[in-house]
Amino acid sequence: MSLAPEAHHAQPTFSRNLSTVGVSALEDWEGNLPPATTEVVIGDARHTGLANDSVDLIVTSPPYWQKRDYGHQDQIGQEPTPQAYVESMMECLDEWKRVLRPTGSVFLNVGDTYYNRSLMGIPGLLEFDAVQRGWLIRNRIIWTKDGGMPEPAKNRLANRHEYIIHLALKPNYYYDLFGYSEYMGNGANPGDVWKINPERNMGSHLAPYPQELVRRSVMLGCPPQVCSTCNKPRSRVFERTRELDTNRPQAKRAMELADAAGLTDDHIRAIQATGVSDVGKATKFQNGTGRNSQEVQRLAAEAKVALGGYFREFTFAKKVTTGWTDCGHGTPARGMVLDPFMGTGTTLKTAQDMGRDAVGVDLVPLMQQAEVPAKPKVPAKRSGR
Repeated sequence: MSLAPEAHHAQPTFSRNLSTVGVSALEDWEGNLPPATTEVVIGDARHTGLANDSVDLIVTSPPYWQKRDYGHQDQIGQEPTPQAYVESMMECLDEWKRVLRPTGSVFLNVGDTYYNRSLMGIPGLLEFDAVQRGWLIRNRIIWTKDGGMPEPAKNRLANRHEYIIHLALKPNYYYDLFGYSEYMGNGANPGDVWKINPERNMGSHLAPYPQELVRRSVMLGCPPQVCSTCNKPRSRVFERTRELDTNRPQAKRAMELADAAGLTDDHIRAIQATGVSDVGKATKFQNGTGRNSQEVQRLAAEAKVALGGYFREFTFAKKVTTGWTDCGHGTPARGMVLDPFMGTGTTLKTAQDMGRDAVGVDLVPLMQQAEVPAKPKVPAKRSGR
């Protein structure tokens, strides 16, 4: 099977005819892009002052309820009740809904709080209210750690996890599970538990979160490039191969049988077009089953005779990236990450290192603009709270 390499493609000829979506490499747009930049905005997470539809991903960790007083009259986190805190966060989500592009999403790191000897259930309250306001809760990722702050309590276990809530506005949000899975190297869908130990930090911020948390969120949710005309993110284009994971005995045996029977690439493609099975429930639930041409069905039947029960293994064959979608406008831009509670700027620094533009908003930014190249500040409205 001939596979086009991702790293090299001819320079595309951009067209204004968007009836055809092309495919090109990331490198084809990269030459027209300036280096990734960061911007710092002194302002409120509820009133960022940013433009509508200008952000691809929000990665942030707001102050937890009743955990730390930052001494600012407009701060979030010192509300008198959990419900008041959640309402402040809902005001943030309303604002973030405005600045996010239609394909954008939010990774929200939040922990719970003990009050009067009981957990308050803050993450659940946030999720419930967010759903009422039209958000989709796509994952409740569990961030686990080997250690943490000392726990004086003698009648309960020490807390060693927090939550990362993934929220989206529409089902077709940008999501690069393939790239993330390759990075993690432990399966096609690595799961919703992230073991990431906190990084040592001697700065003035007592609650920094690790770069690895940001890195995973950006990898999953922020496109490396977008079109500044139509706001469409560039997404991977795949081609499935005949290669299987030979660490699995069943997959290794399937490849041996296919080679011994002389099955061609057309046979393998027919298996993949047909699905796991061509009988029973599969004909009702699997796309492609029973709808393929007679030639595809014939090839699939031949393959099934040769492979027997190992037939299904080739439906899990490895994929390769053959390029990225190209809308044809010829107006490239980098993906944009926002941290509306930027603190020391961990999100901004990590996103910039990953080739994304980033903007941070904070009432009192602890990250100095001199640390990284930054755009001019944009005045932000104040909440008056």
